[in-house]
Amino acid sequence: MSTSPLRVERVNAIETWTLDLPEQRNPISGDDMIEAIATNVDRVNRDLGVRAIILTGAGTAFSSGGNVKDMADGIGLFGHPPAQQRTAYRDGIQRIPRALHACEVPLIAAVNGPAVGAGCDLAMMCDLRIASTSAFFAESFVKLGIIPGDGGAFFLPRAVGAARAAEMALTGDRVDAATALDWGLVSQVTEPEELISAARRLADRVAANPPHAVRMTKKLLREAQGRSLDGVLELSAAYQAIAHQTRDHHEAVAAMIEKRDPRFVGM
Repeated sequence: MSTSPLRVERVNAIETWTLDLPEQRNPISGDDMIEAIATNVDRVNRDLGVRAIILTGAGTAFSSGGNVKDMADGIGLFGHPPAQQRTAYRDGIQRIPRALHACEVPLIAAVNGPAVGAGCDLAMMCDLRIASTSAFFAESFVKLGIIPGDGGAFFLPRAVGAARAAEMALTGDRVDAATALDWGLVSQVTEPEELISAARRLADRVAANPPHAVRMTKKLLREAQGRSLDGVLELSAAYQAIAHQTRDHHEAVAAMIEKRDPRFVGM
């Protein structure tokens, strides 16, 4: 029986990753969770058979982020003097944003409940986000007298814009699901019992496309955030040269001309 804090299930080309520490509200600051996420990203990057990933939480919470009890007790990630604490963050929880940012497979956050602190940032690390009506988001670090140590200052403004990100980060206040939809933080809000089905339908729409083109498109969108127009155009030209030579591209063109459904094989 697996004791991993991350439950991984696969149906056809879609995996569901479930943060599986419901009794603790799914914190992500423990070494086992960090290792599980990083290891699974490495695995799917090598497996073209995985075309989309749904990330969700077990129980009533998406993720509580850092383990506040460990903070209070000064143990684990939070049990170091300043210089070593810096290293602990870099070698610990910061592995998650690095891994997810490098994940080639599209990630869909199915936010089933509270996404707090690093849990909020975890949702922002995903490419797409949908939420249950029972979900809320809180960039709540300031309420604990700390800052977003896991990359929230990078991901949150890209997800919701600079002004909204500043409001969330400087107040630490909750943003409910309806407001998150209005702000563009999520693209859909569903009833709790419909969340995973809605995430699956979205994942199916992504997975229906040629995997090489999808992965390169995701990479291009990420790289475009920090490049000049000329840099993006140059990278686009290089990726397009590769895409034009794939078997799936030729299949897509043939299927469109022949008015039939394409059959993509990841080549």
